Amino acid sequence: MERGGKVSYKQTRVWNVDNWDEEEPSPPEIEEAGLCISRGEAVAFPTETVYGLGADARSDEAVEQIFAAKGRPGDNPLIVHIGERSQWQGLASVIPDMAEKLADAFWPGPLTLIVPKNNAVSEKVTAGLSTVAVRMPEHPVARALINKAGIPVAAPSANQSGRPSPTKAEHVTYDLDGKIAGIVQGGEAGYGLESTVVDCTGEKAVVLRPGGITREQLTSVLGEENVAETAALLQEDAPRAPGMKYRHYAPSAPLVLVEGSINEAAKQARGEGKTVGIMAVDEHRLELQAYADVFISLGSKDELSDIAARLYDNLRLADQSSVDVIFCETFPKKGIGEAVMNRLEKAASAS
Repeated sequence: MERGGKVSYKQTRVWNVDNWDEEEPSPPEIEEAGLCISRGEAVAFPTETVYGLGADARSDEAVEQIFAAKGRPGDNPLIVHIGERSQWQGLASVIPDMAEKLADAFWPGPLTLIVPKNNAVSEKVTAGLSTVAVRMPEHPVARALINKAGIPVAAPSANQSGRPSPTKAEHVTYDLDGKIAGIVQGGEAGYGLESTVVDCTGEKAVVLRPGGITREQLTSVLGEENVAETAALLQEDAPRAPGMKYRHYAPSAPLVLVEGSINEAAKQARGEGKTVGIMAVDEHRLELQAYADVFISLGSKDELSDIAARLYDNLRLADQSSVDVIFCETFPKKGIGEAVMNRLEKAASAS
């Protein structure tokens, strides 16, 4: 082990469980990966949202491996993943009624609930806050891995901090090979965006990060009067959840969001000698591709859930094209569109 808790690996191990049928017993690959986590190592694994980088949520030393591998700021809290609902009681000092209702409706699934914590998890997981963020993933490989580890697993996205989150195992390899113990290869993530994060510690539920569970779904359970407006993401405040403070999800080239036609912005950039990438829906391809050195289709404007699922993969494709600037069209902030725009706005942030 190097200074600061950083571990170097000559080779990051890969366990392929893509063809595992969850009706069958857990394969030895999952058992081996779970053992690595239980003995304090960091392992990447698939969830239904993105690939996560998991380590023992109770251990300062194990959690430090996550921060070191990702280059993640220490004041950015982590989400604790559980394999069974019963594990929640061991992490929280109290579970509010609204949190119970949301868990009943959406667990297992892409929803993270923030509740008052007890002392079961490392302070490094909670960034010194009095709360803990918990979720039970829907992906069968994730739950099987957590259960084999036998401990709560802290797991942010398995990417270099600030980069687009990984939706495929090869994305993890690109960012973290040699920096973590292993990667559980379980196919592509489904939703493609991180979980919705809801603070359940106040009188109303507060959405701190939009994601796979939409505001409309939350209000259908709690009532519109019990779901506050989305929290202002003030950068000077200590973040209460992942994705609130720092620049995230970003390719290396500047990402510019354009409402309306991208033509003029692209023409101006090319007139300045810049190479231009354009990310837009299929319906605008013919109109826009003449102005792009690289055109990346986001999918159909009528299938926003598909656009969400492919967003990070497309941001990585844009990055690999090595253009000087990337122009991307925008979407209505309704339903899953709120989460899509949250990620794009963070990726376009200059902070």
